[in-house]
Amino acid sequence: MAHMHITSWVLALILIILVSMFYKQGKMKPGKILHMILRLDYLFILYTGITLYFTHYYPNAGGFGPEVILKMVAGLWAVISMEMIGVKLSHKEPIKGFVIQLIIAAVIAIVLGFGRLPFGILP
Repeated sequence: MAHMHITSWVLALILIILVSMFYKQGKMKPGKILHMILRLDYLFILYTGITLYFTHYYPNAGGFGPEVILKMVAGLWAVISMEMIGVKLSHKEPIKGFVIQLIIAAVIAIVLGFGRLPFGILP
């Protein structure tokens, strides 16, 4: 399940780059289609993340409870930032603040997921 979660994150990052490229080039229809696919990927990210939480962290969190919650909040923050980047680009509004938020949230989630918390990459 962890590998599917990581794969969905990588796919989301690739899709947000493609969405922003299409929107900036003025190609609204392909951008809108990829934006909808990205939204479906958000659901997959949420499903795999919740499944990971309830199968691995919830039963035996040990002393990592607050850090797991922080990682979940950072992951949701990253997903919301990606969505806001897509929405702002479709309306031709500035996205600098949301890009900074995405980078911060992604770094927090990745550092906690791979560096600090147990079960970094599960079998």
